[in-house]
Amino acid sequence: MPTATCSSATATERGHRPVTLLVRPATEADIPAITSIYAVEVRDFVNTYEYDTPDEAEMLRRMRGLVGAGYPYFVAEVDGRVAGYAYASAFRARIGYRFTVENSVYVAAGVQNRGVGSALLGRLVTECEARGFRQMVAVIGESANAASIRLHERFGFRLVGTFDGIGRKQERWLDTVFMQRALGPGSEGPPSP
Repeated sequence: MPTATCSSATATERGHRPVTLLVRPATEADIPAITSIYAVEVRDFVNTYEYDTPDEAEMLRRMRGLVGAGYPYFVAEVDGRVAGYAYASAFRARIGYRFTVENSVYVAAGVQNRGVGSALLGRLVTECEARGFRQMVAVIGESANAASIRLHERFGFRLVGTFDGIGRKQERWLDTVFMQRALGPGSEGPPSP
């Protein structure tokens, strides 16, 4: 699978110094960085409704499970350091949903607004299409997460609904936003073999 290297125009436009951005398949060696990025999300934010920070062994188990099941898992490096990660997973467990994936994109604190999320989501969409998936769903924790909603809109996702107050974290009730986009031919025609 080829890697992609690009300079981030977004960084320059927003006054950040230009960065070298590389998106590549994640490896087990990336687990410490992935675990660290996710720990901040669990501990400090409501983008995930998980309460307890998983350790490296758990994050490795999760990665192995996804990759072993045929889902893509990527990291983004900024100037040689892991700055974010993204993966696709099953949307639902029932066999009839096997052509639909859910995406997850996490960007490290301090490198937001530098094109990392866009590079990761773009690569994830392309790879899911290449693997024959037909729909991608974004499940966004907290309806006030405007950055994630805007990111998905830029990639052609449309709002399909919001569950009001369906989650609870940090002593408050939280909404969950569902967005969706077709992959490849979407729901037109039969699936690829």
